[in-house]
Amino acid sequence: MRELESLQPQVAIIDSIQTLYFAALTSAPGSVAQVRECTSALMQVAKRDNITLFIVGHVTKEGAIAGPRVLEHLVDTVLYFEGDRYASHRLLRSVKNRFGATHEIGIFEMAEHGLVEVDNPSELFLGNRDEFVPGTATVVACEGTRPILVELQALVSPTSYASPRRSTTGVEYSRLQQILAVLEKRVGIPLSKLDAYVASAGGLGVEEPAADLGVAISLVASFRDRVVDPRTVLIGEVGLGGQVRLVSQMELRLKEAAKLGFKRAIVPKGQSFAEDIGIEIIPVGKVIDAIIAAIPPQQKFGKDLDDLGEGEEDNPEDF
Repeated sequence: MRELESLQPQVAIIDSIQTLYFAALTSAPGSVAQVRECTSALMQVAKRDNITLFIVGHVTKEGAIAGPRVLEHLVDTVLYFEGDRYASHRLLRSVKNRFGATHEIGIFEMAEHGLVEVDNPSELFLGNRDEFVPGTATVVACEGTRPILVELQALVSPTSYASPRRSTTGVEYSRLQQILAVLEKRVGIPLSKLDAYVASAGGLGVEEPAADLGVAISLVASFRDRVVDPRTVLIGEVGLGGQVRLVSQMELRLKEAAKLGFKRAIVPKGQSFAEDIGIEIIPVGKVIDAIIAAIPPQQKFGKDLDDLGEGEEDNPEDF
């Protein structure tokens, strides 16, 4: 405290709040009383002397702030710095902000001289669109007000176990289970006896329902060993009745897809868009309609893919 008052810095970083303590209190460092009193005292100094104060807090294995949640209630902004040790990118996520929007993210990449902002995050989470790979689909996820295009990859294969395996990376496990059930019950695709794996490119967490349609299409494409048009994006929530539901910020998502060169967007029907949005809109009401629109008649993967319209074609009734 005396150091802050004497130095009068513009920015100060406290690392970490759980190690500070007031000698007047008998409780141990990191306790509710110690965290509350230390944070309150630091805030008073910061506001009085106009110091931008960053308080570092420990996190649990689940990624939540360790210790009492009183720390989150006292401060003006809560930021989470996330990353995978095997990936080069890091995410700075805002979960509380008294002066702006929440759930915004900043994406940075670890370079030779430290973290560098990624100007176009969508390119980081998109695969090579020049390659024809079965079981991939592109969705437009929104983190706060920032749309990000993410490639989803699915693999459906025969199981070697009594109970089929399901695994996800970047996608909620419960949503995968729900979509598999919808595809089997409403579309008639027998997935209950098959292993199913779904992953997002780069490991980015895609938790919003708008990615449901992309997950469903990638699973069907892998099951049928077909290729989804790499210039098509899929946006929509999948309902339990097999319907495709509207999601928020549709125009923002479509403009981002058009800016990155995508030509078609399969979206829920029931919403109108401007004619100059720059991308072909294909409205669908049910998952089966989206499957027919996203996976055109084509040869099985492994044959000559230069001419996707020739050879053995899919029959919509096969789905």
